[in-house]
Amino acid sequence: MRLKDWLEDVTYELLQGSPEEEVTDVVYDSRKAAPGVVFVCMKGTRVDSHDFIPEVTKQGVRVLVVEKPAKELPAIPEEITVIRVEHAREALAVLSAARFGYPLKKMTSIGVTGTKGKTTTTYMIKAILEAAGRKVGLIGTAGAIIGSQTYQTRNTTPESYELQSYFAQMVEAGCEYVIMEVSSQGLKMHRVDGIRFDYGLFTNISRDHIGPDEHADFEEYLYYKSQLLRRCRVGLVNKDDDHYEDIIAQVDCELHTFSLDADSDFKAENIRYVSEPDFVGVDFLVSGACQLEVRLNIPGKFNVYNGLAAVGVCSLMGIPEDSICHGMEHIYVNGRMEIVHTSPRCTVIVDYAHNEVSMESLLSTLREYHPKRLVCVFGCGGNRSKERRYTMGEVGGRLADLSIVTADNSRYEKVEDIIADIRGSIEKTGGAFIEIPDRREAIEYSIVHAQPGDMIAVIGKGHEDYQEINGVRYPFLDRQVIEEVFNKLEEQGME
Repeated sequence: MRLKDWLEDVTYELLQGSPEEEVTDVVYDSRKAAPGVVFVCMKGTRVDSHDFIPEVTKQGVRVLVVEKPAKELPAIPEEITVIRVEHAREALAVLSAARFGYPLKKMTSIGVTGTKGKTTTTYMIKAILEAAGRKVGLIGTAGAIIGSQTYQTRNTTPESYELQSYFAQMVEAGCEYVIMEVSSQGLKMHRVDGIRFDYGLFTNISRDHIGPDEHADFEEYLYYKSQLLRRCRVGLVNKDDDHYEDIIAQVDCELHTFSLDADSDFKAENIRYVSEPDFVGVDFLVSGACQLEVRLNIPGKFNVYNGLAAVGVCSLMGIPEDSICHGMEHIYVNGRMEIVHTSPRCTVIVDYAHNEVSMESLLSTLREYHPKRLVCVFGCGGNRSKERRYTMGEVGGRLADLSIVTADNSRYEKVEDIIADIRGSIEKTGGAFIEIPDRREAIEYSIVHAQPGDMIAVIGKGHEDYQEINGVRYPFLDRQVIEEVFNKLEEQGME
């Protein structure tokens, strides 16, 4: 390909050289510099890749994309083509799409954003589409899923080059649809620039992801979240959200709504909490643009919202109603309100809830099933805001009959210090709690000491298959530990 073909959708200034250069790839890592590649220079918080220009040109790079004006650049040989852009990350996104032949245009795309429910909603949509016999790719917190293959990703929304690469692999694998979680950081960091989704879904928004390396304040967080609705053809928004009017301000897409309380295009009614020996979930009716009786095998009112969103977007795409119902009844989401075990002894649920809002929503939901006791096993991640520890401790003390405080990903902090922060907030509530720093021992204790009819929520890690301690990730999966405990009890004749 010629460089000028990749630059068709890029606004740029040619500082030197020629756009007729032959090009083969786009890179932004100096370690991948080679003849034929376009090297995109980006100014990061810790590294400025403009500093690597002398090094990459010696490695054979003949095309540079830069943000800095010519006078601020190091000496560059005359034969090197230099393209200046205002935002290098935006240019990387557009160049990457061109490099892979605009793969997203060959599939129906659904982008999902929100503070809570992104992962669960994407899996619900995937289950429905697959029930309809459609081949689907998915990108999100759990990685990139293409057919039977799962690729681990560093971010919920990967860097634009990786994103376009996954899209291309999906097209090659025959995928007709791609569903992806679109994080506020992904929008802020230009990872989805140049993309216009066919459908954009906004689940909800609440205060989260505010801090030095995330968003300056809630207003910025809301701004970037709502950008999805400016990047899609058809939008679907939760009308019950307190910030609904702000979310839809200046939206120019075809807009639809879903709700449990307000008049909307898709409304859930007659919600019924179901707890049976082999099924824990909800039944509800959908009215409005479609009329459906839905049976969802994931517990909770907030999952009615997620389910309603999935039903709504699939209905808008014209998916048959029987496929929608089948997909919802048989949905399975790894680590999201995942029923790992149910028996007369107890029901054990694994969930990713790792902040105040999601924890309160989860425990309030489980209360609706009237357990004998509600037991919550949780900790908090290290090297994160201490406010999260205080608020989660308060929620556990207030809503759980027993909190078992334990380790999460302690990272570079001592587990004992994190537990001490949680302890202070639980004690203020007067709620019952015990401390078991070892997470495996805490999970085992909750099960061995369960009373008939108990519900045990093991939260914070969900799908994660590791514990991070002092920079090292050790294998650890909550679901696997729970299964091992029950196998051990069965062998001992106690289950």
